[in-house]
Amino acid sequence: MLTGNEFLESIRDGRRVYVGRELVDDVTAHPAFRNGAQTIAMIYDRKRAPENRDLMVSEEDGEEFSTYYLRPRSRADLKRRFETHRRIASWTYGLVGRSPDNFPSYLSGLATCPELLDGLHPGFGENLTRYYRTARRDDLFLSHAVTNPQGNRRAADEMDAAGLTSPTLRVVAEDDAGVTINGLKMIGTASAFCHEAWVGNLQPVPAGQEAESITCAVPLNAPGVSIWARKPYELNARSEFDMPLSSRYDETDAAILFENVHVPWEKVFLHNDTAMTREIYMQTPGHSLANHQANVRFLEKLKLIVALAHKLTVSNRAAGIPAVQSVLGKLAARLATLEGLIMGQLHGCEEMVAGSGFVTVNRRYMYAALHWCTTNHSEICDIVRDLMGGGPIQMPADSSVMEDPDLNAKFETYWSLPDTSAKNRMKLFRLAWDLLGSEFAGRHMLYEKFYAGPGFVMDSYSYNAADWQELDGIVDGLMSGYDVA
Repeated sequence: MLTGNEFLESIRDGRRVYVGRELVDDVTAHPAFRNGAQTIAMIYDRKRAPENRDLMVSEEDGEEFSTYYLRPRSRADLKRRFETHRRIASWTYGLVGRSPDNFPSYLSGLATCPELLDGLHPGFGENLTRYYRTARRDDLFLSHAVTNPQGNRRAADEMDAAGLTSPTLRVVAEDDAGVTINGLKMIGTASAFCHEAWVGNLQPVPAGQEAESITCAVPLNAPGVSIWARKPYELNARSEFDMPLSSRYDETDAAILFENVHVPWEKVFLHNDTAMTREIYMQTPGHSLANHQANVRFLEKLKLIVALAHKLTVSNRAAGIPAVQSVLGKLAARLATLEGLIMGQLHGCEEMVAGSGFVTVNRRYMYAALHWCTTNHSEICDIVRDLMGGGPIQMPADSSVMEDPDLNAKFETYWSLPDTSAKNRMKLFRLAWDLLGSEFAGRHMLYEKFYAGPGFVMDSYSYNAADWQELDGIVDGLMSGYDVA
């Protein structure tokens, strides 16, 4: 397994990352990415530490690997995975969504059922198993780009006929050695720090667009691959004091452009199958294990939000007001609700693929938690902003005021409270603003609302997971017990 330094060295590998027109030579040294890279390196180091190793390192066939690559065969295995996710999320306060344990959850779930891919195309299941074993052996940090460019609804051949270039990634050629892909994929969150990207589809691909159904793995330093980052918030974080979250936990979202990239057949897992390009995740534990990780990660973030709500009310002398305590009680109840939904996923675990010997979390509870997270996050943050009041905009512009002895003395005189220094008040408000009001916070609002799809998709997951036959039986059973006299 990689150490933090080995991880950092492994991503100094000639990848092309653009920030606007600037080509970044080394994401481990550039001011837009270096702290984010160090955050990922910290995860690599801490999961190897003695206090974590017994839990976070698993063994199979004499090989040690990170527990988030463990294919669960029992509730005990799921609990090991849960606690692994929980610790990793706690180290970043749930603010790094695509941490190194995210995509391996998809991959591990897929790898419990390689025969599904073999049934679609002989040999592709073997490709998947081999790739899974390579990824866990080499401790790879993997991102996934499984969304097509927003607004593109026209088929590639229709655009070609109109003399236009389709932006959506598709296979443009194939030969005995592999396929050549060309086009754009979204949203490669954390790709600036990853070794490889999994390219596929979590959106339906219409029949007739088989070339867009490709599912494959691509090294992010491969010829023809470029990563186009959105604005990095770390770049404008003047100091950790003023922007404690932006400065360390910006995982950086990106579009990934593939320009005639050749992918060998051994890294191709599905091809020319629009019906299954999305279904492979739904018919295996891939989608459920990955979104369980997302639930756990959100739980740690919610702990920070609720804890901050309490600290803010203590700071502004409102914690003793019954109405404020009522609001805090409601927030605490929401926190417990989510934790209960996650515990239910483990308690009610299920064998998804009959006879496989593998289990996954309870999907109905997992999708309910996913729905809960995406629909409640914005409202919870708004509640905490109400509790925060106008404190952040009553502070000086930034912490540089404390660098001047005369200004600092005035600052402490007029902005302090009897039991709280002005510096500590500013520190708390800066943290609150970075979580709830900054540009970094705005990104998290968008991320939590859409990272698993739009609202109607969240609704459909829970609709499909519900046992309507059992529920209908309740009504039928009741009505069968009485009739007209």
